[in-house]
Amino acid sequence: MPDSAALPSRPIIRQLPPDAVNRIAAGEVIERPAAAIKELVENALDAGAQSISVTIEGGGLKRLIVEDDGCGMSGDDMRLALERHATSKLSPGEDGRIDLLNIHTMGFRGEALPSIGSVSRMTLTSRAAGEDAAELFVEAGRIEGPKPAAFSGRGLTGTRIEVRDLFHATPARLKFMKSERSETLAITDSLKRLAMARADVAFSLESNGRSVFRYAAHPDTEDGRLQRLGAIMGREFRENALAVDAEREGVHLTGFAGLPTLNRGNAQRQYLFVNGRPVKDRMLNGVIRAAYQDFLARDRHPMAALFVDLDPEYVDVNVHPAKTEVRFRDAGNVRGLIIGALRHTLAAAGHRASTTVAAAALGKTQAEPVQADVFRPSTLWADHQPTRSTAPSPGLSPPSFRAPEPQAYNTFQPTSAATDGQPSARVEPEQSAPPETDFPLGVARAQLHETYVVAQTDDGIVIVDQHAAHERLVYEDMKRQMEIGGVKRQALLIPDVVELTEDEAVRVLERSDELASLGLELEPFGKGAVCVRATPALFGEMDVAGLIQDLADDFAEYDAGLALKERFEEVMGNMACRGSVRAGRRLNAEEMNALLRQMEATPHSGQCNHGRPTYVELKLADIERLFGRR
Repeated sequence: MPDSAALPSRPIIRQLPPDAVNRIAAGEVIERPAAAIKELVENALDAGAQSISVTIEGGGLKRLIVEDDGCGMSGDDMRLALERHATSKLSPGEDGRIDLLNIHTMGFRGEALPSIGSVSRMTLTSRAAGEDAAELFVEAGRIEGPKPAAFSGRGLTGTRIEVRDLFHATPARLKFMKSERSETLAITDSLKRLAMARADVAFSLESNGRSVFRYAAHPDTEDGRLQRLGAIMGREFRENALAVDAEREGVHLTGFAGLPTLNRGNAQRQYLFVNGRPVKDRMLNGVIRAAYQDFLARDRHPMAALFVDLDPEYVDVNVHPAKTEVRFRDAGNVRGLIIGALRHTLAAAGHRASTTVAAAALGKTQAEPVQADVFRPSTLWADHQPTRSTAPSPGLSPPSFRAPEPQAYNTFQPTSAATDGQPSARVEPEQSAPPETDFPLGVARAQLHETYVVAQTDDGIVIVDQHAAHERLVYEDMKRQMEIGGVKRQALLIPDVVELTEDEAVRVLERSDELASLGLELEPFGKGAVCVRATPALFGEMDVAGLIQDLADDFAEYDAGLALKERFEEVMGNMACRGSVRAGRRLNAEEMNALLRQMEATPHSGQCNHGRPTYVELKLADIERLFGRR
């Protein structure tokens, strides 16, 4: 028998007091002022508010006020709302049970008000239709009231909640708060996300007596939503956003995605909303990266705001106390819908590039005094001689360019004429019947430095980087050929066995059919190992183990095999770069115009494979401003 003194003492199970329970709940739901404001604003939206005003002091820690013009509450309802798990947003069904999978409101837990009241000094004032206004005071969980009060809210009905000294009842939590500026930025970001989801509601934020933003309400339409997104994400996004609208198996996707040439260095301008609820989902970064992988470098990120609407029974919003995460019952369907819709939208944009390209060009252009000896006769040369050769250079096999007007422009084939010692600007001779300039990219008028094609449009000029433009055309042609002929495989003489963890191997093998369609043949090889029998012939010799490990990581993080597709992009992009017309190659008028017409007919031709623009368009009005004509 062991010595009884050596045995551990039996733990004593205790029922926690209500104040401790409330403080624990507050730690889960209200981790910072931004979370408290988010909960209160969601309650206001559920109450039917059309105008919401937020005022903060000291980053929300000293004081925060949320006012709305919603339906309001009676005095009895206010007191009941401060009880834990009391809510008006869930009601029992015919069988008397609460269905947690059929949630149509922003909030539903019934924890926000009691949690905030347990760690602060909170005053709640409200008036419902047909009721007198009432006020209730809560300090560290202790409730006083309700009592009659004067209501000076934003409407005849509504609610005003004032919270002072947040976390004063839990001093340890205050030690983990960030600076006032950081807390204010967190509040601003949280409110902006809610404002993006509800363009039909007016929002305002004031910090330390200074107005941070004020958004007017807009109609609940596509244009109204774009106006609100433009106010938050910037005028550039509003001008260069593509409308997204698609549906699949009961899931409806709407929103806006920016053109590839409108990109950022991080993914902070990518937003996802599910049934009107702003959420942070790691799937979003993966699907947007997959949709844009042909158009952007890996360190660049597009801008997007996407709204997913589906039956509440097919999405679980009760994943996290803060309700910022969701779980889809059929995540694959949602992911496929978003990728397919984004790709279709980008393809429909054709050759369009963002207006920021021209704006940046104009911003860098500065008028300077012209010296008397700047312009010399030899700096501009009109080539009235026929081009000596139209044969493509050796080893170059550009795609067949079919211009919309074949009788006017020949198929685009770069010439091999030498340019050594020749002037760097060439103006094409006037034609007896000059072509119309009403094409989207105009008609070629000159070539600068054997690299840039200058075209005239009805209301401006277009400058095209001939190498970047042709690189995209070749790349798109290679993709079309691959879709028609499929991915060719090369069988490995000795199959390559790749060691992984058991979970990684399972994830990779579950997607073996998808990988096989891309030329990668896999099969299980014992526990935690994968046998690779064939790889895409396009890749040649490659690091098979590294690719499989990258795929396993992608499946774990993004639920998509991005590494393999990005490898295809890299190889085909390099081939397209080598097979495209180089800078320094002289083109004649027919070749330049055929290039322009093919750009107009080819999707995604507004940017090269790395997201850089292939052309800059300058409007005549902008050019006139440069010369002081406007």
